[in-house]
Amino acid sequence: QVQLVESGGGLVQPGGSLRLSCAASGSIFSVNDMHWYRQAPGKERELVAGVTSGGNTNYVDSVKGRFTISRDNAKNTVYLQMNSLKPEDTAVYYCHALVHLYRFTYHLTDYWGQGTQVTVSS
Repeated sequence: QVQLVESGGGLVQPGGSLRLSCAASGSIFSVNDMHWYRQAPGKERELVAGVTSGGNTNYVDSVKGRFTISRDNAKNTVYLQMNSLKPEDTAVYYCHALVHLYRFTYHLTDYWGQGTQVTVSS
């Protein structure tokens, strides 16, 4: 019923940029915290960046100063602007959101996007 649809992945050269988008749709009252995770082959999924409903952000140390997470609450969309990309950023990137489904019941449900491949290679 609720879907997170990701877009924006692709192949870029080192030093290049990409912007990922993730839009939540369906029967939603509001979207709470939103996050971007990534998973490289043979590695655990890691939290890359998060943004709260109030706009507070956090980042894993390896992307600080290069990545920016933002959101458009009117569109229930979260973005990840990735600059100065490095080969070690190569991974499948997953959008995650905590969704408030019911107006009068504060119960948050986890949803995940389908994943989008980001490849940084010369």
